[in-house]
Amino acid sequence: MNFESQPLPIDILLVEDNAGDIRLTQEVLKTSKVRNNLIVANNGQEALNCLRKQGKYAGTARPDLILLDLNLPVMDGREVLEKIKADPDLKRIPVVILTTSKAEEDILKTYNLHANCYVTKPVDLDQFVKVVKSLEDFWLVIVKLPKGE
Repeated sequence: MNFESQPLPIDILLVEDNAGDIRLTQEVLKTSKVRNNLIVANNGQEALNCLRKQGKYAGTARPDLILLDLNLPVMDGREVLEKIKADPDLKRIPVVILTTSKAEEDILKTYNLHANCYVTKPVDLDQFVKVVKSLEDFWLVIVKLPKGE
């Protein structure tokens, strides 16, 4: 299979308020085996605006995959996940929880809200890069994502 000939890039919505984590994720995905467009939302409300194509996100592509932090300003990731999975137009978009929280209650709650997977962000830079690369390998190369709209 030749991934270079992939017809369309994968659109990824990163919902993250930490500028360092955003920058690292952008860098890792720039060197991805799979062409991708990274859309960044800095809080939960921005993420929903993006998904609903409202305001400054009016012309934004519907993401094929969402990387969602839990601890966000304005609206936290748990509430965002709940709204995504309750929306018939959005619920099929895979949501990967990418957070520093190791709390069992967060893990249980997000799976109960139908998160597709839960990944704890390492604080170590090299480990963080490895985590993003492994997410890329799994979600962008191995998994067949549903196409929206």
